[in-house]
This record gives sequence, structure tokens and C-alpha cells, in this order.
Amino acid sequence: MSTTESDSRYDALENMSVAELLQHMNEEDQTVPHAVSKAMPQIERLVEAIVPKMKDGGRLFYLGAGTSGRLGIVDASECPPTFGVAHGMVIGLIAGGDKAIRKAVEFAEDDREQGWKDLLEFDVNEGDVVIGIAASGTTPYVIGALQQCRKNGVVTGCITCNLNTPVSKEADFPIEVVVGPEFVTGSTRMKSGTAQKLVLNMISTSVMIRLGRVRGNKMVDMQLSNNKLVDRGTKMVMRLTGLAYQEAESLLKEKGSVRNAVDHFMASK
Repeated sequence: MSTTESDSRYDALENMSVAELLQHMNEEDQTVPHAVSKAMPQIERLVEAIVPKMKDGGRLFYLGAGTSGRLGIVDASECPPTFGVAHGMVIGLIAGGDKAIRKAVEFAEDDREQGWKDLLEFDVNEGDVVIGIAASGTTPYVIGALQQCRKNGVVTGCITCNLNTPVSKEADFPIEVVVGPEFVTGSTRMKSGTAQKLVLNMISTSVMIRLGRVRGNKMVDMQLSNNKLVDRGTKMVMRLTGLAYQEAESLLKEKGSVRNAVDHFMASK
């Protein structure tokens, strides 16, 4: 039996108080970062493979089913507002299509051919990188897609929560984060999902930093899509230029990003 399907360390959950339920879930959650730390060399190898591809204009694809697919879509969707990259640079795909983001599509993950078909809609090619996400490591939708990617010269990675899975065997750069049994047996939206989210954060953030999308420790290319972000950007410009708030805000709005505002100010000196 795979680790993700093995019995919870706890039983008779229905007899526990709310305090006990919360305490035990929290205890289990605290083990996740330690499991991720063991996979750091695997994560590093994948990031090192992604960066040169994207510097040459390639794209990063996340592909999964259920919770795994949704987590990939969340990470992909946050890259444009956070780092100012084009929406087509990081793409998340889920078995069952966009409707599966909100509502499970029965048996969609069991279609071994559809993952590759979904990638072909985006003209996936040798310049891209595809990461399959599957807690179990056995999702046919992901396995089939990675197999076809490798046949067609597309670099592949994966994020799983079991060792030596079919998904890992089809990935050039497998990441295996073994978090152990879930609090509710088999409910991989819990610790496994948390581990996948942490790894996805690490991958996308480190890639974007290496692509020059962060200056110092600031999101200088973030989209100014609401008042909070305009205020944050204005304060960045103030710190980097010495301008007063209103001057910094005016310059930021004129130039469209912290990077452009600061570069324009420095060039005018």
C-alpha cells in the first residue's frame, strides 16, 4: 500500500473533541516542512533545469487532477500579478478542464490520453517544461502526459508524495515528498496538498527570482491591480528614490511598475 493510502495514526476521530481534532491535525501539519526539506536536492535540480528554458522563452506547465491540479492552477495564476510576467508563461492544467476547478469531474483523471491532448492545445514543445502533480503518483492523466512529453523531447518534472511511483518514473526531475499517512486516511488534500503547495511556491518563486523578476527582496514587476498594491508599490518607490509619497505615487502610476519608475528616476539623475 502506498504511504498516502495507509491508515491514519489516529482512530475514532468522531469521538474526539474539536480541540483534540485541531491539535492532532496541527501536529501532523508540522511534519510537512521537514518532509519538504528532505526533497530539497530534487527541487533544486528541477529549478536549475527550468531557468535556462524560460530564459530562452520557454514556458512552465503544471498538470494534475483534483487537488493537485487546482494547486497548480493557483500557483500559475499568481505568477502574473506577483511577478509581472505574461499570463501564458506559467500555465496550469487540470483533468476535466476549467469546470473541474470548482467541481470534481468523474473519472477525468483516469484518461491516459487527455493530458497530452490538453498540452497540445498550447503547442507544447521542446522549449517548455511540464511538471506533473499527483500526490499518489499513479494518476493516469499525468502519467500519459509525461510519457508523451518525454517522447517528444519536452523536459519533465513531477511532485508526488510516495516513493518510486509511475509518475516519478516518467519524470526527468522527480520530486518525492513523503509526508506519511493523512489525518483522515487517504485525504491527500491535507498534508500532501500542503506539501505540494510549499514545493510549488519554492519552484515558481526561485525561478522568477533567477529570471530577474525580484530586485533586492521586492516584487518590482508586480501588477498594480488594486489600491493595496499601488500603496505597496508607492512605498517601494519612496524607499528606493527618496521621493515623497505623492511624487512616488504619481511616478509609479505614470510608469506602470516599481521597476520602471525607479529606473526612470535613476536615469534622470
